Amino acid sequence: MTTPDPMTPALQATLEPGSGITPQQQRLRAARWATRTLFAVLGVLSGVWGAHIPSIKDRYGIDEAVLSAVLFSAAVGAVSSVFFAGRFIGHLGARRASLITGLVLCSALGSALLWPSVWVLMLASVAFGMSMSVFDVSINSEGTALERDGGQPIMGNLHGCFSLGAMGGAAMAAAMLRAEVPAAAQLGGVALLLAVALAIANRSMLDARPAPPAPGEEQRHFVWPQGLLLLIGLLIFAGMTAEGVMYDWCVLYLKQELGMPQDRAAAGYAVFAGAMAAARFGGDFLRARVSEKLLLRSSATLTAVSMAVVLASASPTVAMIGYALIGAGLAPIVPILFNAASRVPGSSSAAAIAAVSSIGYSGFLIGPPLIGVIAHNWSLTAAMVVVVIAAGALAIGARRVD
Repeated sequence: MTTPDPMTPALQATLEPGSGITPQQQRLRAARWATRTLFAVLGVLSGVWGAHIPSIKDRYGIDEAVLSAVLFSAAVGAVSSVFFAGRFIGHLGARRASLITGLVLCSALGSALLWPSVWVLMLASVAFGMSMSVFDVSINSEGTALERDGGQPIMGNLHGCFSLGAMGGAAMAAAMLRAEVPAAAQLGGVALLLAVALAIANRSMLDARPAPPAPGEEQRHFVWPQGLLLLIGLLIFAGMTAEGVMYDWCVLYLKQELGMPQDRAAAGYAVFAGAMAAARFGGDFLRARVSEKLLLRSSATLTAVSMAVVLASASPTVAMIGYALIGAGLAPIVPILFNAASRVPGSSSAAAIAAVSSIGYSGFLIGPPLIGVIAHNWSLTAAMVVVVIAAGALAIGARRVD
């Protein structure tokens, strides 16, 4: 939990009698918890959706190729949101934008198994991807506003809430599947609960809006990534490529390449995700004491070295330790880079985050299939070297980020 913001003499004068904190501090505290809740909502939704990918496959009777097209449709929607996310959030504000797109997300999750055909599902997946991307940009814009107004780092904490939500969502789906709750009922019930949590939390947001531009500067709500923004986007791409590969392939690597039983191999996923969540909660402490550039370079280097040792050793014990270090190394990368993008002058923070996230999300799109191609032609061990390369590129490029 974050500590109250330092009080200036002007704020002390507005203290509510007997409260010990100012109304502004109370508002910031409520907004922090609201935004944490929204990150957790997105995490739960992502975890439940991921757990029910097999349900999608079974319900519509599709093979892996058509399923890939469905997932690709969602990715296309997410990447294409760069064209309107900044303007949409700039016009409505983060609070209303997150409410609208969040409710669309919940509706899409609840109806995912109810469409009459896979073609309708693909169209719905495009809307799902767009809404998820704009919702993500909205709550990250709110997070940067909370850091600015509160004067203390919080982005790592927020992304940690997402990681915890994703773990909780996947665990909840697994428990309901073991209890043989019908998949459609699961998705509908979770979607309803998330919509209620979203609507309640949304009321306490700050409603971040673009700060006014400097005198003589034009502020844009849509920007093509170029210059420093392009570099940040490419670094996010590298980070999300490594993260996506770990999420999709780390269990299979332990089972197929190291011969671990599936239950123990699945524990590797929990080790990786748990370490990432823990490191994100501790990341704000480090950001307040260490330069972001140094933290970014150190985290990327830790990821690259840890993965290289895992692959070279081919040891289950080393792999488990390495997965924890990889999760810790990847944890602060996206929060740091999103915050860096929001500080680039010449555009609103929402437009900047949308621009770099559109490149970054394509890492999730490209990374896992790339691993499949390499693994098919060589081996999964050789394919996992992509994580080392992506993290190494991050470490090199980090010196350019201010």
